[in-house]
Amino acid sequence: MSLMETLADDNKPWAFMRRWLARVGLSGRGLVIAAPMLWLLVFFLIPFAVVCKIALSQAMIASPPYSPISEWTNDGELIVKLNFGNFQFLMSDPLYLNAYLSSLKIAAISTVLTLIIGYPMAYFIARAPEARRGLYLMLIILPFWTSFLLRVYAWIGFLKSNGVVNNFLMSIGVIQEPLVLLQTDFAVYLGIVYTYLPFMILPLYANLVKLDDSLLEASADLGGRPLTTFMNITLPLSLPGIVAGSMLVFIPAVGEFVIPALLGGPNTLMIGRVLWDEFFSNRDWPVASSVAIAMLIVLVIPIMFMRRVQDSITEER
Repeated sequence: MSLMETLADDNKPWAFMRRWLARVGLSGRGLVIAAPMLWLLVFFLIPFAVVCKIALSQAMIASPPYSPISEWTNDGELIVKLNFGNFQFLMSDPLYLNAYLSSLKIAAISTVLTLIIGYPMAYFIARAPEARRGLYLMLIILPFWTSFLLRVYAWIGFLKSNGVVNNFLMSIGVIQEPLVLLQTDFAVYLGIVYTYLPFMILPLYANLVKLDDSLLEASADLGGRPLTTFMNITLPLSLPGIVAGSMLVFIPAVGEFVIPALLGGPNTLMIGRVLWDEFFSNRDWPVASSVAIAMLIVLVIPIMFMRRVQDSITEER
């Protein structure tokens, strides 16, 4: 037997597997897509189906604290009971609508503030000498090396009445008595912007670093001022990075719970806190699941809008 025939015989199991994968449509691109699709199936679709099941059930004092949506009778009949009253309750109680609107407002303002702060930083890193970019990016990523909860707790020490900020301002004579900084909307905005700033900077940097310098030089040769060059060339070409960064900040900020709970006051109403109260304080899992599904539906609208803007920018190019 020749060497080629021996190798062919050794590869027979792999050849059989390859033919079987090709037969079920998992060859080439399909095989590459199968892994993330399986991940989404196990960790998103199945949990989402469980949440939908709980949302369509009724609350009861039991373990788990909700009734089954289907049951078999003695005659072998399957009875399905779907309770849509939880969703009707969300629309009838203004608390949930106000929580959704407040969450969208806080997330939108935080996203704009993050963009205003993050864009100059990303532009500076992208225009910096190549040898220094790695150092600047490491400084941006450095906060991720510490606990998210500890970083939020650290802001309490800065913002409380006898904290670092008030003590510093009083020591230099700017204020005579401590400012109320903690447990305010300002503290919530500050915490969200600080926490999610790297999520805005990194996509912007990845987009700006690929900007062709010859376009900027051509604009300067034609007499374009720096502001004109930025508005007509840099900003339009960086729109995909702006959209990507805005999505990475806006989506998790809507459902944020830890930052409003630690830095916000009793009047800071966000859907994450309402969701926590329904699950763990009221023990009303069906209503809490309905709140989670409604929040997902609310998020789909801005996500689709941002994706459409991103696709239109790509098509124009």
